Amino acid sequence: MPAQFNEKVVPFARWYPLEHVMVGGVWVAVASRDELVRAAQHDATLPAEDRRARLIFDANGHGLSMAASDREFAEVLGGGDVVHADGGFLISASRMLAARSIAERSATTDMIHDFARAGLSFYLLGATEQVNAGACEILQRTYPDLRIVGRRNGYFRREDEEAIIAEINEARPDVLWVGLGKPLEQAFCLRNRNNFKAAWVVTCGGCYNYITGDYDRAPQWMQNANLEWLHRMATRPKQLFWRYLTTTPHAFWLAATRSGKQVMVRGGI
Repeated sequence: MPAQFNEKVVPFARWYPLEHVMVGGVWVAVASRDELVRAAQHDATLPAEDRRARLIFDANGHGLSMAASDREFAEVLGGGDVVHADGGFLISASRMLAARSIAERSATTDMIHDFARAGLSFYLLGATEQVNAGACEILQRTYPDLRIVGRRNGYFRREDEEAIIAEINEARPDVLWVGLGKPLEQAFCLRNRNNFKAAWVVTCGGCYNYITGDYDRAPQWMQNANLEWLHRMATRPKQLFWRYLTTTPHAFWLAATRSGKQVMVRGGI
């Protein structure tokens, strides 16, 4: 069953409007990386009384397969306010099968650098203490003007969430990055959506590990050819070989059979 956005969660918002198209059973934003940055900057300027955290989830082959196989995850993914194209093959699929072409791939591992250059303040949540601290230090050194207003590792109990969110809200970040991995990060964001004070809450998986160099990015030619998943499978076989072996063919099939000509706009008055 396609992951449908839950229209009940759309506020009387003045969010920056972002179009989504149906690819592989999931609504995916057509925005470029630059437009996503502009949208975040816009939403961060909304008056506090008008602001509700906008939940930003990602779509890739693994996510498409999970949404089609797991009704609960499909509902969680559909509760996001923006779903961006983390997987490159979604762009090719949209050009052939969707109402509009997705502008470009918006990998979270690239987006965090786009946002760091854009004057938005960060809170980093997730990963181990060592990786979280390392990512924070590298980002701060790379972008001296970046305001990182807080950070915390991703090892906590559910009963700790209220205190953690209170700490985050006191820091008032423009963007809260949540790196807990699928499906934990999406579920965490959704059940706490009405408690966040950040403008954007962005799930980012293993993004911090790429910043620290614990995980290697694929060569640029593989990224351009939509083969980064193959590089990940080859370099981290114990964790990812079986995942990609099973979910990649399924995702291709979903893109071919569950894409459509609908357009949905999220945001605006």
